[in-house]
Amino acid sequence: MSDLSAEAVDGMFYEVPDDLRRVRAFVTERALALGLPETRIEVLTLAVSELTTNTLQHTSGGGHIRVWAEAGRLVCDVVDQGPARPFGRAMPTAEAIRGRGLAIVERVCDAVYTAAVPGGTLVRICLNL
Repeated sequence: MSDLSAEAVDGMFYEVPDDLRRVRAFVTERALALGLPETRIEVLTLAVSELTTNTLQHTSGGGHIRVWAEAGRLVCDVVDQGPARPFGRAMPTAEAIRGRGLAIVERVCDAVYTAAVPGGTLVRICLNL
């Protein structure tokens, strides 16, 4: 299978807020197909929704998502043109208006990684299958 055909199956681009519904549907469909237990699909969808919303609020040019399974885990990469994201943060106080998204992602996923990539940042989230 070529990279292009793999892209059509396991990845998608998003650019505008109206794409978020498609992102959530795509992630749910892929997770079901890859064997993520239904009870964990909401967790994955929440985490991806937080990351992609962050992209649209804090960067330009949209982003790309890819979802696949390997070594007993469902893996999801979210790549955008934004700067590196600080992880390991405390949950903001109840009075805080913003700033919970990345803290939530860290708490609901089994593993979270980030790396600089050409033109932006990759955030990889993993959930055990």
